[in-house]
Amino acid sequence: MVAETTLFIDLEALAYNYQVLRQKLEPKTKFLAVVKAATYGHDPGPVAQKLVTLGVDYFGVAYASEGAALRAAGIDKPILLLHPMAAHFELILEHKLEPSLYSVALIRKWVEFLASKNITDYPVHLKFNSGLNRLGVSLNDLPEIIDILKATMARKTMNLLSIFSHLGASDDLEAEQFTQGQIAQYEHFYNMLVGDSAFENLGLNRPWQHLCNTSGVLNYPQAQYDMVRCGIGLYGYGNDPKHDKLLKPVAQLKAPILQIHHVAPGQSVGYNHGFVATNSTVVASLPLGHADGLHRIFGQQQGFVWINGQRAEIIGNVCMDMLMVDVTQIECQAGDTAIIFDQEHGAQDLAEAAGSISYELLTALSKRIKRTIIP
Repeated sequence: MVAETTLFIDLEALAYNYQVLRQKLEPKTKFLAVVKAATYGHDPGPVAQKLVTLGVDYFGVAYASEGAALRAAGIDKPILLLHPMAAHFELILEHKLEPSLYSVALIRKWVEFLASKNITDYPVHLKFNSGLNRLGVSLNDLPEIIDILKATMARKTMNLLSIFSHLGASDDLEAEQFTQGQIAQYEHFYNMLVGDSAFENLGLNRPWQHLCNTSGVLNYPQAQYDMVRCGIGLYGYGNDPKHDKLLKPVAQLKAPILQIHHVAPGQSVGYNHGFVATNSTVVASLPLGHADGLHRIFGQQQGFVWINGQRAEIIGNVCMDMLMVDVTQIECQAGDTAIIFDQEHGAQDLAEAAGSISYELLTALSKRIKRTIIP
């Protein structure tokens, strides 16, 4: 039983998932743990600290503030900053984050910034757009990139550690042709840049290659190169039922029943008469709402929870701080525990029922939900 809405975070499940993914890799392949969005809605400090003890080589975050938070939690491993912005250059430098340079304009701004600080040999990563069309340099940018590298090498401003890209549909085996095309485009770009005589004459070390996310590791292990970047798999989800079976969900979200109501036919439940009873209905109220990350899409019988081993549909409209479920056929009382998701009832089941995905449900979980670590 739980006294308040609580997200339990099982660090042994995290360790288990890490080992499952690690075993898919060659011993020499580096492992970058993606811990952006508050470790996908979990708890960044304890999760990252556990991953350090497990032996991860790198961390990846979306924004500089996330990297700063990791440093504040005592993490001293290298951190790849996936979406740097010029507004955060000082913060990047302060916390020794390694920026992903995804456009010629950003590269020029970063080089100017480093020069203004008299910084040398700063580690950076170059991102190539292989088809996701979100962030990344293009093949047409190669001449400018080589010119910039020539200039920076003369001053030894930057150290280009890696050239990478991101797969857009590695979880969808029906999109294999697209993914294989991404892999081919990435390899072509890498070879064009690293094989260019001008690049060779710079005397740089060979940059690492990395492309695979969790689904890339599981479905395209031949593209693991020098490093992989795993996020959702660490937290227990493989984007496919056959892969989900290999993993253990790290997070378990539970809430107590606060009150039971007996609703007569014709009476309504929640705002705007979102549910109108056609029969005598027993309703349980839970302290969890859209301000906590359980969005309104889960209302109107689209979402559900589990109470005493039985499924209870969410009825009416999800409120800011509360939701109501139909427990007419379930023996329960105030104080009993409702399971929103756990290792038996995964977050992907609830998310998919409402047309969403596990990523969205997990990362939306509010900070006001209590986090409890299971060592």
